[in-house]
Amino acid sequence: MVTIGNDQQLGKDKIIVLPTPSKFDGLCVVLVSTRNPLNIGAAARAMSNLGFLRLRVVNPYEASFREARSAVGAAPLLAKAEEYSSVGEAVADCSLVIGTTAGGKRELHHPLRLLKQAAPLVRKRLRARGRVALLFGSEKRGLANDDLSHCNWLMHIPTREEHVSMNLGQAVAVCLYELTRGGSVADNRAKNKVTGKAEKLKRATAGELERITSILIDALRASGYLEHRSVAAKEEKIRRMIRRLGLSSNDAEVWLGMLRQMRWKMKPSEDGQ
Repeated sequence: MVTIGNDQQLGKDKIIVLPTPSKFDGLCVVLVSTRNPLNIGAAARAMSNLGFLRLRVVNPYEASFREARSAVGAAPLLAKAEEYSSVGEAVADCSLVIGTTAGGKRELHHPLRLLKQAAPLVRKRLRARGRVALLFGSEKRGLANDDLSHCNWLMHIPTREEHVSMNLGQAVAVCLYELTRGGSVADNRAKNKVTGKAEKLKRATAGELERITSILIDALRASGYLEHRSVAAKEEKIRRMIRRLGLSSNDAEVWLGMLRQMRWKMKPSEDGQ
């Protein structure tokens, strides 16, 4: 018998079994600049418990994270973790990128949703077979502004005002558990059948959006719009703006074509021809 929170008892035949890991194959947990290998191991253990098997790590402070003792039962997941040198590379194949934040007093430039509000949106994207990246920042500082500029929106776990930050492994566990509460992402596949033209549109990936951002920034530099003193801040604003457009993959290709042509036309004047 299993005792649950309200002291009710369930027989073995009624124990809830989570969906198979393949149901959550479209979600990637991305840990950015983590400092303690034990926290990476704890995050991997939570992922394995709940059926999320895609772990990506960006610039970990210690390369020995794959040997973390805290990854009890999750050694295979940790061994297969993918390493990247930048957030842009880690989320390039994702059509929805969500950053996590404790909020606090920092100024945010993205829509902020509570975990309970965000979970159904993530499940919906997974049901549509879109790839989702869930970003967690370093234990000390969280996600930097440049990291956040790659996100479509932000997610927040409600906590006490007197103690807003959570341990990295705990935060990963809480977020992933909330995603499982809505049932299998494969439930009611019939609801996702294409019923209109708008639903046929495939979302642009973060990689496609980053290519648009890169070419646009290159053109703005050539035009003199970007000043050296504030280039970094303006680049973050431009990256956020591109993501707010909500482009489809087809529209992204059109934007890329237009911007490449504009940039090509600007080259002769730059070269003095």
